[in-house]
Amino acid sequence: MNNHDQLDFSTVLATSIHDMKNSLFMLLQSIESLNLADNLTAHQHQSVADLHYQTSRINSTLMQLLALYRDEKKQLPIYIEQNSVNELITDIVERHRLYLQSRHINVSIEIKNDLIAYFDLDLINYLLGDIFINALRHTKDSVIISVSYETPFLVFKVEDNGNGYPQDMLDVNRNSSYTFNANKGRSGLGLIFAKKIAEQHKTDNHKGNISLENKPNNSGSIFTLRLP
Repeated sequence: MNNHDQLDFSTVLATSIHDMKNSLFMLLQSIESLNLADNLTAHQHQSVADLHYQTSRINSTLMQLLALYRDEKKQLPIYIEQNSVNELITDIVERHRLYLQSRHINVSIEIKNDLIAYFDLDLINYLLGDIFINALRHTKDSVIISVSYETPFLVFKVEDNGNGYPQDMLDVNRNSSYTFNANKGRSGLGLIFAKKIAEQHKTDNHKGNISLENKPNNSGSIFTLRLP
């Protein structure tokens, strides 16, 4: 095999992710249709909801991998446009309605009506969607999503009442070169993705950032995204 015939594994991986992503979209639709069946027991409905949740997690990871690949190749498109914050958050929550209902998790949304802001809709949707998925995984029974202006930033917060972030994840706050570590229980891939996407949103004087913190007495965690 000469140099022209050699495979670029990263390109093959990116192409495969595209194919898997399309298959997962079809699978998610099928799972949602299955849940509408009127002959399922309560336990079966919960199993369907769990399947939908785990499939969503896989889809989220694939989107992160694809975006990180494009970023490495300097091919990650950023489209900063005017978007409805309310519609963004509603879409994220509704995608996981099956899991919320089966696990009896209460989601509170605190956003000013008709809040409009400028950001890349797809990338921020992926970012916050992944954070929301993880909050659902670790919370006890509630999640709060709030969005507000804290000049000069638009601030998104996702709060849960679980056991909080482990210390190695909290290190993202002070370590600007936070890196992927596959040897830990949580790889941190989602945080790397979140940091890169946040930093792609910038003005002449400010750029986006993320931060993590735990509530007092192990009463939950707070993820914060700031966009200029």
